[in-house]
Amino acid sequence: MNIYTKTGDKGTTSLFDNKRVSKDDIRVEAYGTIDELVSSLGLAKNYIENKEIYDLIEQVQNKLFTVASILATEDKNKIKHHIVEEDIEFLEKNIDKYMGLLNNPTGFIIPGSGKASGHLHLCRTICRRAERRIITLQGHTEVDPKVVKYVNRLSDFIYALGRYLEEDEIKVNYQD
Repeated sequence: MNIYTKTGDKGTTSLFDNKRVSKDDIRVEAYGTIDELVSSLGLAKNYIENKEIYDLIEQVQNKLFTVASILATEDKNKIKHHIVEEDIEFLEKNIDKYMGLLNNPTGFIIPGSGKASGHLHLCRTICRRAERRIITLQGHTEVDPKVVKYVNRLSDFIYALGRYLEEDEIKVNYQD
């Protein structure tokens, strides 16, 4: 089986509900950035030795496929899987856990004192960009508010894991 279809050769792609749109459509940008985040998390977890955190990231990667499928489907009646409040609570519980293990630090740090934390902080910034793309999409069409909330909370979750995995906490030294 070929993975190429040639249907995108003229700059269009199919959404999950088979509607054709331009490859630079904001909907494609939104779910494409989620796809980038899934892959970046896949890279990051290869530098994580903590099995619990590795497994948490894998759970999030699976959930992001749900987020992407929602964003890639214009016809709401064809969405098969949804983000639910429990998904958001899962993130919040783990944010609280890992920030609590750090005694709820404040202030900015220089990210990336180790490979695991560095990759997670990059994932966090990709997540923030995905959130911005979703907000732009929301300006054009209805987006499930739970998706917006989930992605917003997800960047905090990734931050908490990244901060927890920092090998050294290097505080920002503002200079003139």
